[in-house]
Amino acid sequence: MTLYLHDTLAREKRAFEPAHADRVTLYVCGPTVYNYAHIGNARPVVVFDVLFRLLQRLYPQRAVIYARNVTDVDDKINAAASEQGVDISVITDRFAAIYEADMASLGALTPTTQPRATAHIGEMTALIEDMIGKGLAYESDGEVLFDVGAYDKGSGRYSQLSGRSLDEMIAGARVEVAANKRHPADFVLWKPSKAGEPEWDGPQGLNGRLKGRPGWHIECSAMAERALGLPIDIHGGGHDLIFPHHTNEIAQSCAAHGSDEPRAYARYWMHNGFLDFSGEKMSKSIGNVVLVHDLVKTWPGEAIRWALLSGHYRAPLDWNGELILQSRKALDRLYGVLLRNVDIGFDADAAPPQAFMEALQDDLNTPRATAELFALAKELDSAEGIGAKHEAKSALLAAARLIGFLEGEPDAWFEGGADEELKAKVEGLLAARIEARGAKDWATADRIRDELNALNIVVMDSPTGATWRLRESEPT
Repeated sequence: MTLYLHDTLAREKRAFEPAHADRVTLYVCGPTVYNYAHIGNARPVVVFDVLFRLLQRLYPQRAVIYARNVTDVDDKINAAASEQGVDISVITDRFAAIYEADMASLGALTPTTQPRATAHIGEMTALIEDMIGKGLAYESDGEVLFDVGAYDKGSGRYSQLSGRSLDEMIAGARVEVAANKRHPADFVLWKPSKAGEPEWDGPQGLNGRLKGRPGWHIECSAMAERALGLPIDIHGGGHDLIFPHHTNEIAQSCAAHGSDEPRAYARYWMHNGFLDFSGEKMSKSIGNVVLVHDLVKTWPGEAIRWALLSGHYRAPLDWNGELILQSRKALDRLYGVLLRNVDIGFDADAAPPQAFMEALQDDLNTPRATAELFALAKELDSAEGIGAKHEAKSALLAAARLIGFLEGEPDAWFEGGADEELKAKVEGLLAARIEARGAKDWATADRIRDELNALNIVVMDSPTGATWRLRESEPT
């Protein structure tokens, strides 16, 4: 089977072929670590975690190198550090650790490498000096700006990724028109730091080294090249990064290396759709955010992960209470099947079934892949004989675990955060309820169910018995 990925640059699905048969590289734009991540920030993390897992399945694990950067110098980081009277590292170290823990709670694997911007100033400086030397960047008022006009020369090469005209991109992104720019689309590669802000020795200017800090776009170009080499096989991120961030990455990297071919920087470009909240893009600037850090206190990370993968990654996804509730119920069904077959063994080295792999290899079609999980669960439930059940359970777990599901124990899934005292009490009540129902003492059975409801326990009856779980608070 061939892996097909939708390439934003080609505007179609393309068969994936890495630049080197024994090495696959993936770069995804990571967090700016000054605050908690919202659920929209988590969507690319989960989407590209699925791709990372799939690539590890298709290629030897040591050959797949996944880099996700950390932006640890930025206006918002500087502002937070200044307000608290601390070094920027106090802010960035704290929120980078929180980000890692929150994403891990969603089942995201740790990338192979997580380069930090402040550790790659030298590489950024070298790229900027290359562009200055080629006449594609210029110094103005202490800044170094990329010269879009000199790079594009009316050819449209600057607009290839977005597929829109330069004027359309500028209007749509509300690009700042500054007096020191030669062209409205010119963007900052290096800028002076404000008083009290951290600064570094940057590129050589007209009067010596320019002190200050890098612009946002140059950071990823330098870190990606350093971590993975060029060309990168797959470059990913959210749809909102197509312009200006990824457009500018291509321009400055190609300019620095004297290339006219955008695929000399990255061979495939992948972008996930927006996550919306009540029909509006989720954004810290708008204030309509739902924080992962808060969600995981109430909902299992696996249910949040399911919700983020419930739609195709390229399509918009509306975040609402019903989505997370239905995701929890979907996993209840799958874990319920495992609970009913808890005594059946399985082969930990089993391969996921072909239909499941075909779904994933068709541009990460997770809705189709999760539908296959339910088909596999049905096979397990209906299989007759230990051998058939063993085979069915092996197939289900191999498929589910490839994309980060069903990695816990069924009992633990349903019992959630219940302590030992509550577990013992619930089990006692369930036993008493079974006895009452057996004696057709419906009044006692109903009273026990009311008592369980008061304990915030959801009872799920089935032909093979009753299971239970803690009830979550109302979904956000």
